[in-house]
Amino acid sequence: MAINRLYRARKTPLLRAGAGVTLTLTAAFGLSSPALADVPEQAPRAASAGHKQQANKISVTASQLLQLARAQVGTTENAYGGGTKFQQWYAGSQRAMETVRRDGGSRRGYLNAPWCAMFVSWVGEKLGARPQVGWDAWTVAHARWFVANKRWGSAPKPGAVVFFSWSGGKSLTSIRHVGFVVKDNGNGTISTIEGNTGNGRVEERVRSKSDVVGYGYPEYAG
Repeated sequence: MAINRLYRARKTPLLRAGAGVTLTLTAAFGLSSPALADVPEQAPRAASAGHKQQANKISVTASQLLQLARAQVGTTENAYGGGTKFQQWYAGSQRAMETVRRDGGSRRGYLNAPWCAMFVSWVGEKLGARPQVGWDAWTVAHARWFVANKRWGSAPKPGAVVFFSWSGGKSLTSIRHVGFVVKDNGNGTISTIEGNTGNGRVEERVRSKSDVVGYGYPEYAG
């Protein structure tokens, strides 16, 4: 059985979440599966005409997204690598059912899984900007979604979703971490806001551009 391909923000990947877990969530566990609109397919694909029309109506700015992301700084996981609202939201979402079918494991496995991509997805969801930001728990699949929608590039723009590789690789499959770009510092580094970094926290960081695989560009207002 396939396993959920999730990694922490540190230099080495942790044990992938959900391996061999087949339990399903119940109402008693406190997680639901809301019927959310505009659910991406299991494989990344280009946006449909309706999807593009919805994206053109977006009113969220990069500044608003970064403001919400920065407000989460200090959020910390528990001793088991879980307990964050980002993991709880994702585990209860319709997308979790799709990614379990893709990667194996169970929705419960996301509750203690590395959550950098869940953090990025949560911020987009809370702003009503999911069609622009995307949602996934696997960094590689999230990057592929931006590529498929022709929103991928090499310039660090404020509000861009930045994908990292700690091995120096530049292929999508080498991606191990994700966050938001705050600014290009002009000295070979970028300032970022990231989930599941340091000791399992949301933090503002300064990263070398040499660790960047690429950038996904949400469509912002203005």
